[in-house]
Amino acid sequence: MTSSSLDLPGRIVVVDDDPTVADVVARYLVRDGHSVESVRDGYEALVLIEKNPPDLVVLDLMLPGIDGLEVCRRLRSRWPIPVVMLTALGDENDRLAGFEIGADDYVTKPFSPRELAMRVRSVLRRARSNGLPDKPDQGVIAGREISIDLAAHEVTIRGKLIQLTSREYDLLLFLMRNPRQAFTREQLLSEVWGWTFGDTSTVTVHVRRLREKLESDPTIPRRIITVWGIGYRYEPEPS
Repeated sequence: MTSSSLDLPGRIVVVDDDPTVADVVARYLVRDGHSVESVRDGYEALVLIEKNPPDLVVLDLMLPGIDGLEVCRRLRSRWPIPVVMLTALGDENDRLAGFEIGADDYVTKPFSPRELAMRVRSVLRRARSNGLPDKPDQGVIAGREISIDLAAHEVTIRGKLIQLTSREYDLLLFLMRNPRQAFTREQLLSEVWGWTFGDTSTVTVHVRRLREKLESDPTIPRRIITVWGIGYRYEPEPS
């Protein structure tokens, strides 16, 4: 797959019960070249997606019938369709839950339509680039306890498989490939997410989730270290 094909427009389903929000989202995505279908509730979304799975779903959390988290959970159980969630300002627990069940990204309301379009492009590009035959990712990156099998896309700690979302995996891989190098949140957004601008709390949330899965005590991390005034670095495990 060529670089240009990674950036081709996609077919997107927008799930939001607010007609104004749905209309704004659809108009900006269409302006970006995508084809868009909008639905108002979770049941309708699942029926539509089952009939004709789209390239990506923009999914509001607060929906009538079944909420966005349950819709995302059902999607993840059946299809590898990328999901960008829309969340209310300050609903960090919902964002954490969304990432835990496999949402690829989130945008906080009120949001910039330009930022949403950018994130949709980024998530589509990443989904299309997974497993490219001309760029095989092979081998193992291993520390004393943590090991990343690049071909299998798996992370283990002391031989035990750890379930990571795709973004958590990418972030850990980037940090482990650059040990003891401190990165700002903006740099991590650029290197891991491919964004030139955006909400840096995205990085904070993912670091927190990684620590909960990797650290014996997430409140006193010894692998992903906070560098005060800068950001984060990965600390190699002692021999």
